[in-house]
Amino acid sequence: MTHFFQFEKDFVDSLRCIPMQVRMKLDTCGVKLKLAHWHQFTQQERQTLVEMPATTAPESQVYRQYLQDLVTNYTGQPASELAIEPNPAWMEAATIPSDVQTKAQEFDVSLTLEQWEALTTAQRFALIKLTRPSHENRNFLPALKEFKII
Repeated sequence: MTHFFQFEKDFVDSLRCIPMQVRMKLDTCGVKLKLAHWHQFTQQERQTLVEMPATTAPESQVYRQYLQDLVTNYTGQPASELAIEPNPAWMEAATIPSDVQTKAQEFDVSLTLEQWEALTTAQRFALIKLTRPSHENRNFLPALKEFKII
């Protein structure tokens, strides 16, 4: 099942940007996919990356291989690899990452542990990603609203 967040609605039809669900799979399988790579893929290849599962270790390995084969096919070399976090912060419902709390406070929002625990894994992942300086984080506030934090 594919799930797009409301804050992604301006690009999900065309898949011109890498959606959060794919970003989560990338972190899970340890591949750093550049937007330039993503743009080289066909619409069907992008859709396949959205739909392919990557929740178990075997699924992640298949996903990683498919993705690396795509990147290699278009660029002649595989994408860079990322270290796979053994206990990623988005899986930890009992602790709010300080970066998320700091970013929320920029909007005068105090995120409670109860609110953090009520979020889905994908929602926690999105909030964490949207705090990263390398990520376009204009969607942090819309995500807070979508997730009913404010």
